[in-house]
Amino acid sequence: MKSILLVVSFIFLFSCADKKKEAIAEQALEIAELKEEVSKNDPRLRVPSYNFEELSTLLTKDNDTAYVVNFWATWCRPCIKELPAFEKLNADYSENKVKVLLVTLDFPDKIEKQVIPFMDKNNIQSEVVLLDDPDSNSWIPKISKDWSGAIPATIIYKGKAREFYERSFTFEELETELKKIL
Repeated sequence: MKSILLVVSFIFLFSCADKKKEAIAEQALEIAELKEEVSKNDPRLRVPSYNFEELSTLLTKDNDTAYVVNFWATWCRPCIKELPAFEKLNADYSENKVKVLLVTLDFPDKIEKQVIPFMDKNNIQSEVVLLDDPDSNSWIPKISKDWSGAIPATIIYKGKAREFYERSFTFEELETELKKIL
């Protein structure tokens, strides 16, 4: 009788443990879904805003990843035309330690009504950040002494290897330049 009671107790305990694990897994899923919903609804999470000093840390990482950083805006036709090339590069090289960062130069008050709807409409998957620093005469030459300030503009770097381009790209041209850094 004691052994039967012991077996029943173990079964009961293990079934409770499984139910607790199931409940914890469900809660974790609910939290993840809530975080995703909040980030969709909060423009500061979808498109974080940086001044140049804060952004500069994203432009100088020294590790084994190649970074493709594109400066663009929703009002810039050549920028919009080339964005699919950056998106394709992001998708095609996601397994190859390549990170695409899209730095929008739109005005901060345009993020919610212009940039995010543009991202949604065009299914932008690359990371997008806002450079909100009005002192462009100070930060443009820090990005590249050769940059006139025109967009689109792109930096491709890995470690100490770094190239700057003040021009538009097709996917093939962009991939060719990336392969030089890899």
